[in-house]
Amino acid sequence: MRIAVDLNRCQGYAQCAFLAPDVFVMHGDEALLYDPDADEAQRAKVAQAAAACPVQAILVDAVDTGGAVATADASAEVVSGAR
Repeated sequence: MRIAVDLNRCQGYAQCAFLAPDVFVMHGDEALLYDPDADEAQRAKVAQAAAACPVQAILVDAVDTGGAVATADASAEVVSGAR
């Protein structure tokens, strides 16, 4: 699983850090640190974090074994949005 956060869009609401603390961490009041290559075991928490983001700043991509990249919206297992 690969994660990208649009840090220009992120407003520091920290919803992602509350929902997936092993992947997203607030550094100070405004800076977000995250693991762009989070473990697949974190997928459910990352999906919840992405869906909870008020500004939809998180994009999550799933790479299947065939090398194709799949993306989806917040209603699916793979999510875009966050924090």
